[in-house]
Amino acid sequence: MIFHTFVISAYGESRYLESCVRSLMGQTVSSPVLCTTSTPNAYIETIMGKYGIPVIVREGKSDIQDDWNFALEQADSEFVTIAHQDDMYGRHYVEELIDAFNRWPDMTLFMSDAVTVRHGQLRRFSMKELVKKCLRLPLRLHGLADREWVKMGALRLGNPVMCPSCAYRKNYLPDPIFHSELRYALDWDCLVDLAKWPGRFICVEKPLLFYRVHEEAATSAWIRDHGREQEERRMFERFWSRRATDILMRFYKKAYGEYES
Repeated sequence: MIFHTFVISAYGESRYLESCVRSLMGQTVSSPVLCTTSTPNAYIETIMGKYGIPVIVREGKSDIQDDWNFALEQADSEFVTIAHQDDMYGRHYVEELIDAFNRWPDMTLFMSDAVTVRHGQLRRFSMKELVKKCLRLPLRLHGLADREWVKMGALRLGNPVMCPSCAYRKNYLPDPIFHSELRYALDWDCLVDLAKWPGRFICVEKPLLFYRVHEEAATSAWIRDHGREQEERRMFERFWSRRATDILMRFYKKAYGEYES
């Protein structure tokens, strides 16, 4: 079986799509690259054709959860990374994934640190990223990261996991992996479920992802219509009282400025 596959989940006509593709093709250790989409168009076909990447179309209405599960299904490999079309991946991403697996063969989820890209500028040391780093501290205890309480410990005060950085060992995890009632916080919701499954979460605190923030992103739209706030409140209330949730949400809402400034 192939060890790892990148599957680009493409939507619409993102002006950043080719930058994402180039970052995947430029890895120090190569992995197969596929593209899936529920919005087939000439723009996607042209870019993928330029790099010889197969395009697989999902029929039906576009939906983040359905699109991500479809992307996972198409890869015949041990690990799968759903590459977000607006982001870029550090050239050592696959190399670090392989090294982590060699050290911890029971790893079911791999993740990394990220650099935020805003208006073409790298924003490495924002308060938001510092908080995420602190929340991920339990997952840096690799020797204990197979324990449910350690994995959950990183998720009770928010979601510090950069979803596009994740590589899923799909045959060792539930099928489908994404099965949430939520739309924006579905990755946080599903991580909480995955933490209960056997296996180790390995976090590599190296910036292996360049996470692009821009006005056209779904995150920005969900902040504007308060969808993010409502769903994240629901997640906090799974672990904390309403009063504690109110306090946590005050701090969390300050992070929304990252998408609005």
